[in-house]
Amino acid sequence: MTSSDNSIQTAMSAVNWALLIALSLLWGGSFFFVEVIVDDWPTFTLVTLRVGLAAAALWIYIFARGVPVSFGREVWAAFFVMGLINNVVPFSLIAWGQIAIASGLASILNATTPLFTVLVAGFFLRDEAASARKVFGVAAGFLGVVVMVGPSALGGMSVDLAAQAAVLAAAFSYALAGVFGRRFRALGVSPVVVSAGQLGASTLILLPFALWFEGPDIRASFDAWIALGALGLFSTALAYVIYFRLLASAGAVNVLLVTFLVPVSAILLGALILGERLGLGHFLGMFLIGFGLSLIDGRLWRRPPRR
Repeated sequence: MTSSDNSIQTAMSAVNWALLIALSLLWGGSFFFVEVIVDDWPTFTLVTLRVGLAAAALWIYIFARGVPVSFGREVWAAFFVMGLINNVVPFSLIAWGQIAIASGLASILNATTPLFTVLVAGFFLRDEAASARKVFGVAAGFLGVVVMVGPSALGGMSVDLAAQAAVLAAAFSYALAGVFGRRFRALGVSPVVVSAGQLGASTLILLPFALWFEGPDIRASFDAWIALGALGLFSTALAYVIYFRLLASAGAVNVLLVTFLVPVSAILLGALILGERLGLGHFLGMFLIGFGLSLIDGRLWRRPPRR
């Protein structure tokens, strides 16, 4: 899985940074929505409803707009692999893990995704090789997430080790998916079709498990259905269109930096909408995250060329 014939420009453009911030807002809301509905549906049912709703919305859009769709065997095999490692495994592990651990600790553990991605991408992708600057930048960003969410969130790490291991395994699965997903650019598949294909494949994989282990009962509260609609349409369908566009243009490491920005988005939204106060730790965490992102991007730290 190398990139010798599919190299990309790993320096982030202004458009890519804007898309990354938008993605962080959409995925930042997913932790809140899962918290709202995690008590209404068991794990497989919740994840199946989430990806099924998102897939249906995207396929309706594709056929309504007449977007070209490839039905080749290689493309659909890739959809099923991507659906497994990018949706089925991490969504199920995070939803199960959040039953036992708080969303703050879950977001910190999820922020290990770029750490795993630097290692996996450095091994498989020649144009995303790990460098000392990139590794240091990822470490600074992760430290910023810990500082921003609050070290007190780490206090729960002494218990519920299985739930924490589940979220860490989800982060590693996301890293694998970020590297594997680079192949869709070479296959010439548009981001919206990739999003719909992998979400549809995820639904087909999950549906038998949901029906067999948890049954067909999907009764829930009105608030849970509203949260599911937002989770499926915005934090999943729209988010994945942005994700695959960024993956094709900026690379696996850059797109998964979004996990550093998700806590920033959540905390800033809380301050703007709910009137929550920002403390020194929040600003220090934002600085560390910004510093880490600038190191990974690299442009601010390059020496100007000699005349």
